[in-house]
Amino acid sequence: MRVGYVRVTTIDQHTDRQLVGVDVEKVFTDKASGKDVNRPQLTAALGFVREGDTLVVHSMDRLARDFGDLRTVVTTLTDKGVVVEFVKEHLTFTPAGNSNMDNLLLNVMGAFAEFERALAKERQREGIAQAKLRGAYKGRKPVLDADQVAELRARAAAGEPKTALARDFNIGRATVYNYLATPAKAGHVASAGDR
Repeated sequence: MRVGYVRVTTIDQHTDRQLVGVDVEKVFTDKASGKDVNRPQLTAALGFVREGDTLVVHSMDRLARDFGDLRTVVTTLTDKGVVVEFVKEHLTFTPAGNSNMDNLLLNVMGAFAEFERALAKERQREGIAQAKLRGAYKGRKPVLDADQVAELRARAAAGEPKTALARDFNIGRATVYNYLATPAKAGHVASAGDR
């Protein structure tokens, strides 16, 4: 059986273009960060595939961002008798083909993907630093307006649980604590990743 695995980072990203035109019978889709392999649908896919199946993934970075995780997942699958196919890289790792060349390709391509991601993050940090120097970077748009921040603080001061506040204002608990910790005039700041 050909089983697809798709991962996007945010809810807004489209999952349909990752395996477009690729023949798969079942697809597991995660909407989660690739920083580690503790993802519900990846776990489900790894538990689902059996000897003789093929796990098809758009690219290596969709399966794992960390080279160690990538190698572990691919090795675990091939040891189990499952073929792993990466569409973008045109690479296929087979149980019988666990050769030195396969290991070399996995190591080189996986390390390159991790290095490429590190460079992209470095360029992003440099771009933000330059934009801040020019005064062009304003940070993330505020999640709550001044009235909402005042209400949040009043309810917290009255003893309302932070989890309930986070739910009611549709923000993360970390953001609740950020609003409570910052001075009133700077109350618009919210942590990235909430919402």
